Amino acid sequence: MTVLPATVWIIDGDGVTDAALASYSGWLNAAEQARYRGFVRPLRQRQFLIGRVLLRLALGELLDLPPPQLRFIERAGRSPQLDMPGLQAGFSLSHSGPWVACAVCARGALGLDIELPQAQRDVAALALQAFDADDQAWVAAQPDREVAFYQRWCRNEARIKLASNNDYPASPCDIVLAHPALTIALCSTQPVQVAVRQPLIS
Repeated sequence: MTVLPATVWIIDGDGVTDAALASYSGWLNAAEQARYRGFVRPLRQRQFLIGRVLLRLALGELLDLPPPQLRFIERAGRSPQLDMPGLQAGFSLSHSGPWVACAVCARGALGLDIELPQAQRDVAALALQAFDADDQAWVAAQPDREVAFYQRWCRNEARIKLASNNDYPASPCDIVLAHPALTIALCSTQPVQVAVRQPLIS
């Protein structure tokens, strides 16, 4: 079976200036602009705009197209759809706190989730609420239960995104990537080899 390259692009939004973001706002189409203006919280606005810029940069490089020319269709409650017939690139977006990420590959579908651990979270209580018995048992058996909680949480969220955003049944998700600040999980409909990039937006 062919193993395709996939790339996770990830950025700390705290390092992106308002001036830099403003320079990219023209990349959004009318539907994206309307959605951007609809967010009440400034953090959510930043996450959205950074995500769409990052997605265009990543897909532009993958498809060898100018990023501003990439067009997307907004879908309520789901990820956007690439509005360019004939192009079958897979992608997925995620954000947590100031961090924003997207994953891209030439074919197939992806589900990406990132999580920034929060010290005030009661992960033991959350595991009881959110996980089934198998996941609870797996987390309880790990030497570092907080790390294990986020790994399983991200894996489950990535599987849900893959299924709900792309109309695919849930697929196995065994790719949990190392990062000094985050937990990252990626699911795909076919085998991928993953590289991580941390680009600058300026």
